[in-house]
Amino acid sequence: MHEAGKPAILITKASGEQEPFRIEKLKESLRRSGAGRDIIEQVAGDIEAWLVEGVSTRKIYARAFSLLRKKKKQVASRYKLKQAIMEMGPTGYPFERLVGKVIERQGYAVEVGQIVQGRCVSHEVDVVAVRDHHRLFVECKYGLSAEKTVNVQVPLYVRSRVNDIIDRLKESGEHSGTTFGGGVATNTRFTSDAIDYGTCSGLFMLSWDYPAGDGLKDIIDRERLYPITVLHSLTKQQKQDLLGRGIVVCRQILEDRGVLSPFRLAKNRYQALMRELDDILN
Repeated sequence: MHEAGKPAILITKASGEQEPFRIEKLKESLRRSGAGRDIIEQVAGDIEAWLVEGVSTRKIYARAFSLLRKKKKQVASRYKLKQAIMEMGPTGYPFERLVGKVIERQGYAVEVGQIVQGRCVSHEVDVVAVRDHHRLFVECKYGLSAEKTVNVQVPLYVRSRVNDIIDRLKESGEHSGTTFGGGVATNTRFTSDAIDYGTCSGLFMLSWDYPAGDGLKDIIDRERLYPITVLHSLTKQQKQDLLGRGIVVCRQILEDRGVLSPFRLAKNRYQALMRELDDILN
């Protein structure tokens, strides 16, 4: 918050564009991470005092995360969500599983990485989801950088593939009474053209912050579907091992603690991990 009469400080977004710094936006981000009022005010006050013209949002995020981590490790884990998803790479397969978990929470039965025959050719579909008499085919676009955007070519391509699949399913007569849909999910952002075409053509569109208030970050926060890469109590190698075995969200560890057996964690490290999981998920 700047003093009355003084111009707002401009900060630089990942795209290179500049916008006025808004303290309430930072506070809301901290609030979503589970930080209490006192911690929010302390971190926000520090950031305001430190802020300089043109500083990048990446540096602001890094400083806020560092401050949060000193105050409460579990809150910091939630705050680093965007970076944690990017740490699920370098392949996009763990992200496909994360999207599958997100869609599963909407009441769908989900399969990941399926080959589906179309009318003309077969297609590798990242996520196939079924709920009641509706079948959804989703393409996942995973980005390792916040600067990356998904342009209109992607929904154009996905619409064409989904139409080929739907044509074959309708011709077969095997799914009478079933409705079909397609979608695109990304951990980055859509261009405006991508959103316009995708929504106009009837695709389900999900990005980091789209739809507003119900984007990927909102669903993960609301449903507590935090990826295992937010955890501090496991090493990078251990997290990569779990990802390779299809363990992508923290809930899966609590549902089957046997997945930790290969690590032979010492009692104190195991207990620290259980406390961290409990704090993140509750």
